[in-house]
Amino acid sequence: MLSNLVRAQTSRLHGLFSCAVVAFAALFLAQNYGAPVMLFALLLGMSANFLYEDGRCIPGIDFAASTVLRVGVALLGARVLVSDFVDLGWSTATLVVAGVVMTILAGMAMARLLGLDRRLGMLSGGAVAICGISAAMTLSAVMPRNRETEQYTLLTVVTVAAFGAIAMVSYPVLAQWLGLDVDDAGLFLGASIHDVSHVVGASFNISPEVGYAAMIVKMLRVALLVPVAWVFLWVFRNHADAREQGSPAALPLFLIAFFALVLINNLGLIPETVAMQLDHLSRACFVLAIVALGMKTSFKGLLAVGWRPLALVLFESLFLGALVLAWVLVM
Repeated sequence: MLSNLVRAQTSRLHGLFSCAVVAFAALFLAQNYGAPVMLFALLLGMSANFLYEDGRCIPGIDFAASTVLRVGVALLGARVLVSDFVDLGWSTATLVVAGVVMTILAGMAMARLLGLDRRLGMLSGGAVAICGISAAMTLSAVMPRNRETEQYTLLTVVTVAAFGAIAMVSYPVLAQWLGLDVDDAGLFLGASIHDVSHVVGASFNISPEVGYAAMIVKMLRVALLVPVAWVFLWVFRNHADAREQGSPAALPLFLIAFFALVLINNLGLIPETVAMQLDHLSRACFVLAIVALGMKTSFKGLLAVGWRPLALVLFESLFLGALVLAWVLVM
């Protein structure tokens, strides 16, 4: 029995070490070529799919794709500050909340029209509406854990990363062409671009003032991640209960840890340097989880899905961008 335990732990270490090696390679490429590290992590992970077919690495890769992912989500709480949102006003808050809700609902409706699973519409809609890859990883963590969810997560990560990069380049040009002032440009970029890094790249490319305005709006969207995750958890738990008539599952510890860190951080008990280190650790966990999800998916299986998921995320991105821009121009 002891030998089996040692063998299991060794297998886990093999998988974790493989994920770490690929993650370091992705980080090196991102730093030297300027592309998002998550994209490199995903592509390199998928190219190392053969490691998941090796039985020695499966436990560690599964551990990185689930437990490490949840640790990364919990650590996000260390960078959420309620005080950053006080000056935005009810108008901006209403736009951000409406944008999140309407994009998720629109994603579910479009998924149905395209003949896709509503779970993909919910997951991709949440990722587009909130904070890109981080939202995709967080929301997938509260969904039922199976091969379909993992495939939907990979599809969402790939498409959101691609369209987020396009928005980072094109939206600032559109904002300047429309002659938007600092506040309107910050609102447009912060409320419509998916990933935090893409918002930074797009907004600070115009000016530091636009960058600051955009980041405050963006962090309000990020703050909505946990309420949306709780809604997802409630929806999928009720769905499971209806089918299985089992007792309600315990509340996920990683979401409780997230709330605890948010509370501690807003009480001023986490020094800024510590909060930054926890943020870096959270991102490292996400990179490892992305690598692991990539390793669990083959290029052939991803390509077999077809064009419809791309059309879904493109629609969601354009829907959110048009909604925010219309609000900016009218108001």
